[in-house]
Amino acid sequence: MSIQVLPRRTKASAALWSLVAGLLICPIAVFAGDDDMVAVVVDQAKVIKLPEKVATIVVGNPLIADVTLQPGGMVVVTGKGYGSTNMIAMDRSGGVLANRSIQVEGPMDKMVTVYRGLERESYSCTPVCERRVTLGDGRAYFDATLGQTNILNAQASAAGAKP
Repeated sequence: MSIQVLPRRTKASAALWSLVAGLLICPIAVFAGDDDMVAVVVDQAKVIKLPEKVATIVVGNPLIADVTLQPGGMVVVTGKGYGSTNMIAMDRSGGVLANRSIQVEGPMDKMVTVYRGLERESYSCTPVCERRVTLGDGRAYFDATLGQTNILNAQASAAGAKP
């Protein structure tokens, strides 16, 4: 049995090798810059600033987040579903200007979750607890609450359209 002794590395050389390895592994992120994570709450929107020359936005998974480009490089990121995805911002020639991760998280407001066996119901308690449609709620609860919301919105739109 032989034992091989490797040369001892200093903290400085280990840090240098880590930096070099990181640059070799993800040169696109270094080139693209702006690899910051955007955190947004499901069913809410956040405005972020990208370079002004952005012409195209690509979203990895549009079921998780929706991204809308506004004039001047302003972007509206809306959380659609829980999880993480990414967005790539490109100029007119297809050059990558930014590549950002998007993390969509659950609501942070005053919520109460009620479990009835496997079925879940969500309530927003600000200040009185009212039904709130939340991803992950039981199908019957979700459909009933969403149905009531749609009927109310339709009635409000019809009343607003009348002279």
